[in-house]
Amino acid sequence: MRVRGATVVCALAALAPAAAAHPSEPDAGALAMMGLEGPYSMSREGSGTSWQPDSTPISGLHAMRGAWMTMVHGQADLVYDHQGGPRGATQSVSSSMLMLMARRELEHAALGVHVMASTDPLMGASGYPLLFQTGETANGRDPLIDRQHPHDLLMEAAATYSLNLRPQTSLFVYAGLPGEPALGPSAFMHRLSGMNEPEAPLSHHWLDSTHICFGVVTGGYTWRQLRLEVSGFNGREPDQHRYDIELRSLDSYAARLSYNPTRDWSLQGSFGRLASPEQLQPGVAVRRSTASASYNAPLALWWQTTLAWGRNVPSSGPSSNAWLLESALKLRHAHTLFGRLERVTKDELFLPGAALYGRSFTINKLSLGYIFDFARLGALDLGLGGLVSTYSYPAILSAAYGTRPTSFMVFVRARL
Repeated sequence: MRVRGATVVCALAALAPAAAAHPSEPDAGALAMMGLEGPYSMSREGSGTSWQPDSTPISGLHAMRGAWMTMVHGQADLVYDHQGGPRGATQSVSSSMLMLMARRELEHAALGVHVMASTDPLMGASGYPLLFQTGETANGRDPLIDRQHPHDLLMEAAATYSLNLRPQTSLFVYAGLPGEPALGPSAFMHRLSGMNEPEAPLSHHWLDSTHICFGVVTGGYTWRQLRLEVSGFNGREPDQHRYDIELRSLDSYAARLSYNPTRDWSLQGSFGRLASPEQLQPGVAVRRSTASASYNAPLALWWQTTLAWGRNVPSSGPSSNAWLLESALKLRHAHTLFGRLERVTKDELFLPGAALYGRSFTINKLSLGYIFDFARLGALDLGLGGLVSTYSYPAILSAAYGTRPTSFMVFVRARL
């Protein structure tokens, strides 16, 4: 079995001697660390400037280094991926993410830094098999179909400045190259309800595909549990060259309203106009609307569920919707159950010249999985997990996809 893009877990293990908090047991340092964009606990902050429930447990290494309070978080998955049916494939890959956040307190203000990187480019430009997934390209000419693209080496490099106006009121600015605009919920690999799944959701390009934008500036106002923010950003999704920095104009915009009515709830609604998101369709703009709700149930060690909706309205072609319901339950310190249910309208499943090219199809997907954390190496949790996926779709697709394809993944995970 050949593994493409094997992740070097020793980079995480080197950080292991420091004190760490785990998602089931957030430590006092994690709870005391204030947010980078406002006067609230860092546990509220998701990817970019998005919010999650305040009661979300956070993991990572927390430390004071001079005037800077820091947090390091990382995850690496080694995955055996089997996608069923005639258009499926089997491949062994690894994916990873390493994130650094730092905050420096100023008089009535704070500076913040976000840096995030991934070894995903090592798996190759075509990414990994994922039935019914579409979006982006591996060669600049043909679209990826039934495959999930890899992330870029540099996923985020951003800075923030937050000015406290009153004890629970602040103004902030966020700028990144790359960065994440105020559009959609927290990206799937940062949502507690979804981060245990080693595969991307089919709804990625309706909800959170803008989490890597090469150029973004966001300004926002936070009042108690309410936030309004607007972004100017480059709407083009990353190209097939995953190691570079792409310099483009800020040609797109977005706005998001977030509200955390209680410690266990986080709601958001957002809208954006992406000037030219797809490299292979440079003349097509997309209006994107999203809404989501995340809830932490006071059961077991933790239980978070997210319901999200996204709608894309292109300047040329049919509109489409995506629905996502995902949940993860931590039963004990070593046992996690997770699942994801999606309903997505896809119109990019066939290449030009095919009889079904350009037609829209409603795809339903259900994935269920389990992880057992079998060992702890310093600050690293080592886990063994698996998931199985099944689908429903129009009968006309059976000639291409088979009648009842089943996919599964088996993986080993190291999490900091």
